Amino acid sequence: MNSVHYSSKSNEWETPQDLYDELNNEFHFTLDPCCTKESSKCEKYYTIDDDGLTKDWSGEVVFMNPPYGREIKHWIKKASESKVVVVALIPARTDTSYWHDYILKRSEVRFLRGRIKFGNAKHGAPFPSAVVIFNGG
Repeated sequence: MNSVHYSSKSNEWETPQDLYDELNNEFHFTLDPCCTKESSKCEKYYTIDDDGLTKDWSGEVVFMNPPYGREIKHWIKKASESKVVVVALIPARTDTSYWHDYILKRSEVRFLRGRIKFGNAKHGAPFPSAVVIFNGG
């Protein structure tokens, strides 16, 4: 078992390629604003050093799998206020303030069945996940 996936040692969870491919076939993403160079899913991407939160996402179709730590609320806020389509893969933590403040009534939510496996993890995540779609409106 990869213990980092079950602890707070990392807040980066690499998106499963098959899930990304399915979403990309539907949305045709142009920007991954919060990834590592190794985990980037789009030709245009921002790493932690680039600070995608401060970048302009205008004209893009955004796929984001934001850091799952305390800063996730800032990514969700930016996505909800953006004038572009943003598709986010996030934990389904529906009890959190950011779900109530920025997701409910502002987006389409697709809950994922089961627990997805991130990166090379042998086991599914210890939390449920959802795909949240902000339509830029």
